[in-house]
Amino acid sequence: MTTTVELASLTIEKGLTLDRPTISIADPTVVFSDLLFNADLARGRCPPLVQAVFYGDADEVRGLVYMNEDVNSTDMERRTPIHAAAFRGEAEIVDFLAQSGARVNTKDSRWLTPLHRAVASKSLSTVKMLLKHSADVNARDKNWQTPLHVAAANNAIEIADTLMMHLSTVNVTDRAGRTSLHHAAFNGHVNMVKLLASKGGTINAQDKKERRPLHYASYMGHVDVVKALLENDADIGCRDRTHFTPIHAASASGQVSVVRVLLDFGAKTMTRSPMSNKKQSADVVNANGNTPIHIACLNGNDLVLRELIQHGADINVLNHKGQSPLHLAAVSPHGGTCLEILLSEGADVNIRCKEGCMPLHMIALQGRYTRAESLIEHITEVLIEHGASVDCADKNGNTPLHLAAQNGHQELLVTLLMHGANPTRRGIHGMLPLHLAALSGYTMCCKKLLEAAECDINALDDNHRTCVHCAACSGNVDCLDLLIRSGADFSLADKDGRTPLHYASGNANHQCTLSLVAMKANVNGLDTRDCSPLHYAAAADMEADCVEHLLHNNANPRLRDVNGYNTLHYAAANGHSLAAEKLQAVAASDLLNTGGSAPLTTPLHLAAYNGHVDVLHVLMRSIVNLDIQDANGRTALDLAAFKGHLDCVEALVMQGATILVNDSVSKRTPLHAAAYNGHAECLRILLENADQEGAVDCLDNQSRTPLMVAVSNGHTDATLLLLQHGASLSARDIHHRTALHRGAANGHEECVDALLQSQANTSCADIKGRTPLHMAAACGHVGILGALLQAGCTNHLDGNGYTPIHWACYNGHENCVELLLEQDPKMFFKGNSFTPLHCAVLNDNESCAELLIESLGDEIVNIQDRKGRTPLHASALNDQVECLQLMMKHGGQPNIADQLGKTCLMVAAESGSAGTIELFCSPSDQIDGPTELIVSSACADLNACDSRKNSGLHLACLQKHEGCALMILEKLEESTIINLANDDGLTPLHIAASNGLVSVVQELISKGASLLALDNKGYTPALSCAPTDKIADCLAIILAHMLPFSPASTATNSRIALAMSGELGRLRNASLEFTDGNRSRGESNADTSDSETY
Repeated sequence: MTTTVELASLTIEKGLTLDRPTISIADPTVVFSDLLFNADLARGRCPPLVQAVFYGDADEVRGLVYMNEDVNSTDMERRTPIHAAAFRGEAEIVDFLAQSGARVNTKDSRWLTPLHRAVASKSLSTVKMLLKHSADVNARDKNWQTPLHVAAANNAIEIADTLMMHLSTVNVTDRAGRTSLHHAAFNGHVNMVKLLASKGGTINAQDKKERRPLHYASYMGHVDVVKALLENDADIGCRDRTHFTPIHAASASGQVSVVRVLLDFGAKTMTRSPMSNKKQSADVVNANGNTPIHIACLNGNDLVLRELIQHGADINVLNHKGQSPLHLAAVSPHGGTCLEILLSEGADVNIRCKEGCMPLHMIALQGRYTRAESLIEHITEVLIEHGASVDCADKNGNTPLHLAAQNGHQELLVTLLMHGANPTRRGIHGMLPLHLAALSGYTMCCKKLLEAAECDINALDDNHRTCVHCAACSGNVDCLDLLIRSGADFSLADKDGRTPLHYASGNANHQCTLSLVAMKANVNGLDTRDCSPLHYAAAADMEADCVEHLLHNNANPRLRDVNGYNTLHYAAANGHSLAAEKLQAVAASDLLNTGGSAPLTTPLHLAAYNGHVDVLHVLMRSIVNLDIQDANGRTALDLAAFKGHLDCVEALVMQGATILVNDSVSKRTPLHAAAYNGHAECLRILLENADQEGAVDCLDNQSRTPLMVAVSNGHTDATLLLLQHGASLSARDIHHRTALHRGAANGHEECVDALLQSQANTSCADIKGRTPLHMAAACGHVGILGALLQAGCTNHLDGNGYTPIHWACYNGHENCVELLLEQDPKMFFKGNSFTPLHCAVLNDNESCAELLIESLGDEIVNIQDRKGRTPLHASALNDQVECLQLMMKHGGQPNIADQLGKTCLMVAAESGSAGTIELFCSPSDQIDGPTELIVSSACADLNACDSRKNSGLHLACLQKHEGCALMILEKLEESTIINLANDDGLTPLHIAASNGLVSVVQELISKGASLLALDNKGYTPALSCAPTDKIADCLAIILAHMLPFSPASTATNSRIALAMSGELGRLRNASLEFTDGNRSRGESNADTSDSETY
């Protein structure tokens, strides 16, 4: 619906992203300042008792307490006097306050207890006093830090030792997963680290970022702590979640001493034990493939870089993006020294990353934002002196000169040109460096490039755009004027037919537009979409400056694009009211005309759909008929209501737009449109201003009311509003469904509650006899089901005799089944004889089946419907083996036959249910667990036959289920069934042969199947292979003359015998059974099919 103006992109993607692998660790130190206490004290905000505590006046404290001063009073931060005493380290006062009823474990707003405060103040006597009064040593603040965390962070060794006497473990973690050892290591407290390690602290404990104490000590540069941790078997090669090792952390923060310790320790470990995994390599990689040397270069840590090189680090190693340390040094704001060190060590200056960028590209990309121009120039010259190629291209075809031009690196650009960079080299989209400089609006870069003699100012890129197009798009009028003064042609059009004026207008670049119009650029030139510069200005120019200037210079506002949209359409679609006003002032009647080739979608429609009320007000000054309809018959009011633009709806209604207008697709009204998306306030405006009586129940082409639409989509506010305005609860659509049907089916509980509170009829049935209760049960909405039952909804039968519990079982909604059984256990036996258990097992809803059996007993397992079928038949039909096992476990009888004489095995054979056949035909020694007992206790009869004397083997062969037939044959122990003929005289061999079941034929013959058995037509199994009767007769004649005739060995009524006696022709003419068409042998009568039920 929305009309947009798509402009060809003139931007390029840099194609290079860098990960910043520095480790950022939030300071976990717990430090408490007395500033808050002291500030409150100075302002006189503290109660007298707290003031006495702060002054350390124990006598004053006693006096105040004896005067009934509340010892548990709190300030704004919920701090009590005992918090203050603990903070100040006044053990005597703490003792007195505790004896006077002060709660020693009370928490302030940060969940800090007095013990936390005392530990932070390093007052051992206060800590001991609090412990004496049962202070909780495991208390946690909001960061889950315990007093031991505070002690470790503040290096309170004696206090930590005292606390650990009361702790079962020293490895409790805070919210970030850090132990006390993490805090001690981060803050460099080596003695605390040793104490915690001696008390069972886990040296390699991981926080939630999988960082260990060694990571923190390495990052902070605490050499003594690092050594202490390594001496206590810390894993030197441990990795955090991003695979940073301790040496990565030290390299990131420039801790050269730690790097040296880690490398030396790793070398010693390797010397002592070459197979040890506790080693530290200078080339270890993180998750991004960065080694410590990458990290050091990116962060400009040259001392670390030298140390790593001395230990054999590879200076040309690549990360996962193919970047070498030289790439990262080139891009780092502090990497100049690192870059020179790498070059002096012989780093490859022309190595490419996966984006095709070399270090020189990186400088061109990032240098402007990270370094002074003089430093960029120096680094560039150093790279070039070491052999860097100035014209190397990345994967987009851009050279460093392209990137320098694009990013405005003027000095770098000059340096590259001085060293022979080619200004005519094509880059991305076939652009020259001049294109990119103009596109980014860098005038001086353009000037330097124009001074290069080889540069063609009118060169075209792949889209036929010149540098003037790019400058017009950028909006830099100085750059544009420079190019035009230098001889650039501003009238050229690109592949899309757009001139520079199109781009200037389309980006609302007023100054560029002024300049181009002054140069006599064609203001009415059309692109391939028949859009003029004025179209683009109307779409982009919020202030309408470009629009006004183009109109003053004879731009034609009446021109239409390929879709018939004029300039006013574009302004309306994009909400530019000033542009719309100026356009309408010039040619209102022509722009608003809908006749001829004009599209039915008017500017009014576009403004309403997109919610531009200011444009609507402008348009409505000139529009008489606000009810004009688009191609789908929708009015502006319909569109505004559908999108929920309240101010637009209100404006249209106030101006007299008709509310009850039906569209031409679904015959919906604006009321339906608002209800569909739940725009209650829009609905309110429409309902309050609708003239027609009964507007609240207006109908669409499906006879749906707005209430039905709102309930269908679960819009409670809209539903309540419609009910308040008297919406009919009994209205029915063409399917006789009410709003309650819809709410129940879609599971919108709040809407259903609103309908029930308004006394909606819960027993109304749709055209198929289904009530809301059926809908809720079928869709599994147990909350709605309960509400309907509580409202007194009776369990009606639907048109097929199914109850809600049938539907719940069929779709497997166990909670609904349970609720319905609690309400009425006898419901199971009501309605259609194809019971809920049949429905459950048919769709493999085992949990529902089990619930039914537990509630109603094992006797329902063998219940039969009106056609004599048990739930076992239903399970076998769809091969629901688990359900079949469940029912046999509860006494299911597999040999019960239905009205057609079929057992569940025969149903399975006919439907190809291989799992069911396998269950009955597998030897008991191949069945595990309870299934063995099931099969042995209720074995299916393989010899059973239906009313047409078809056994399971017959049925499997008839339906061409070869696997099922083979499983039955494997289980058969007697040969009787093998030669058993059905009512058509067909044995299994006849049927298998006629259906081409090769494996079954072989197995039947091996088990002694008769090759000479005759069916009712006198055909042997061999003749059954013939596709038609005539072919079978021909085959009989041929066989009769090929084989020696022996009356003793050939049945007298066989086709071969008849052929030998000459009677075959007479019989063919006399018999009504034989036809010239295809034979259909062995097919059961149509009434043997159960498909109509299942």
